[in-house]
Order: sequence, then structure tokens, then C-alpha cells
Amino acid sequence: MDADEELRFDRGDDTPERLRHQLSRLVGMSSVLMRRVAADELHIFNARKDHFVVLAALPEFGPASQAALSQRTRIYKSDLVSVLNDLAGGGWVCRTSDPADKRRNVITITPLGEQRLTELDRALDRVNEHIMAPLSREEVISDQPHE
Repeated sequence: MDADEELRFDRGDDTPERLRHQLSRLVGMSSVLMRRVAADELHIFNARKDHFVVLAALPEFGPASQAALSQRTRIYKSDLVSVLNDLAGGGWVCRTSDPADKRRNVITITPLGEQRLTELDRALDRVNEHIMAPLSREEVISDQPHE
């Protein structure tokens, strides 16, 4: 992943001065770009954002029912089933019956899932570095608009 010109929102004299420092514009453009670059990077690992979100939640909060996991990750219950099928198919999570309620599944991350999470963490760290690469030190730390 190389830093390239598409990551620069300021095109010098081609960008109106008033637009250069509009936070809503910069945040919106950054968000769209970050989602695209992250999706592309995760695709290399045959993963999606929701895979990462579920794997990140499980070690931090512990095993959870599908309903609790849906609420915690803000992934719709119907979408979560597909995500869990993918993760279980890879051996990254396991579903077991809840001893207190056999109608309910409890989702747990596996040791392979912990390894997968580390792999995806590294991939997303590269995305963050890629997105920040075009910024100067001043742009990264400055919170004041330029006059």
C-alpha cells in the first residue's frame, strides 16, 4: 500500500481556500477513503469490517450471546448470523449452547481467532499509516485552522 496523490484533499491552487480547512468536508472525505482502503486491505485477508468488529469485541468483553454481541457491536442480528457463520467456518469463533438456556448460543473466540485478530489488527494499522502518510507533522497535530 503506497501513499499516493489520491489521499491529498488539498490540490493546491485547484482547491478553493475556503474548502481547504472545512472540518466537515475533510472528515467526510477521510471517512469515505478510510472505509475504501480498509475494505481493500481486509479483502486481501478474505475478511470484512464486521469480522474484525466481532473478533475485537469477544476478547475484551468475553463470550456473549448472539443478541448481546449484536447489541455490543451494533451489527444487526440478521447480518450477525452471516458474520458468525464466516468466523465459525474459519475456526475463529465457536458457538456453544448456553447451559442456562439451550435455545441460546454463546459465542467465544478461539485461539485461532486470537491469531486472526492480531493479523487483522496489523492490517488495519497499515491502513492507518497509509491514510496519515500524506499529512505533515503539523497537519497531524494541529487543531487550528490556518489563516
